[in-house]
Amino acid sequence: MRRTFALCAVAAALLVAGCQAVNTTSGDSVGVERKQYMFSMLSTDQVNQMYAQSYQQTVSEASSKGVLDNSSAEAKRVQAVAKRLIAQAPKLRPDAAQWQWDVNLIKSDELNANCGPGGKIIVYSGLIDTLKLSDDELAAVMGHEIAHALREHGREAMSKAYGIQMAKQGAGTLLGLGQDSLALADTVVNYSLTLPNSRANENEADLLGLELSARAGYNPNAAITLWQKMQSQAGASQPEFMSTHPASTNRIASLQAAIPKVMPLYQQAQAAGRKPQCG
Repeated sequence: MRRTFALCAVAAALLVAGCQAVNTTSGDSVGVERKQYMFSMLSTDQVNQMYAQSYQQTVSEASSKGVLDNSSAEAKRVQAVAKRLIAQAPKLRPDAAQWQWDVNLIKSDELNANCGPGGKIIVYSGLIDTLKLSDDELAAVMGHEIAHALREHGREAMSKAYGIQMAKQGAGTLLGLGQDSLALADTVVNYSLTLPNSRANENEADLLGLELSARAGYNPNAAITLWQKMQSQAGASQPEFMSTHPASTNRIASLQAAIPKVMPLYQQAQAAGRKPQCG
């Protein structure tokens, strides 16, 4: 047991040595202030470029199958909501104004949506159609996904993976551990460093997504009805979105507590004329 604790200490030291502390967003009203540790040799541009290749492959495959939709009324609706949200992103992260944003709708029964590093957004029509999302609810989904990109949660996860690998190799060399001990160390480090932050990431995306949608003129209360709709699907064919975004009562309670913080932003947006055109 002492060797395991020693290994964890070495692992943590190695991880910190290879990382730099950053805060990828600022100026929000919802209190997202967690310091993030990014692998120093893995830049934002590198991650964005890597993801852009994967994203382009997904879009190309959808196009070749005839399921990429850029012209229907539903596609234009997705693009309109995204445009309003993207316009507010630099308020939380100024360099997002220079990102190469892209938005696509894929015709699929899949109940899912995502925004990858660098602002690459995909929405699946099944999410909109099955849950009968209003514009406000669609903004809640997309705002949440955009928030993941603004916070660079993808780069953060990759940094942890690099750190864990470095820690495992470095600790094995320093402590002379065998493969069985390294396997145990891998499990310990993985659970102690990765799982808590993944929960933190979801909470951050909830809160920043709520603020983004409010700033864009979408009613933040829609985040509650969205997750209630998600919960109603849990007993049947659970949405793919919910496999990584569980709609727990704690999650809904956290959103409800944050709504008063962003309601003035929503009211200001409404007064400034940033109002959804349809619902």
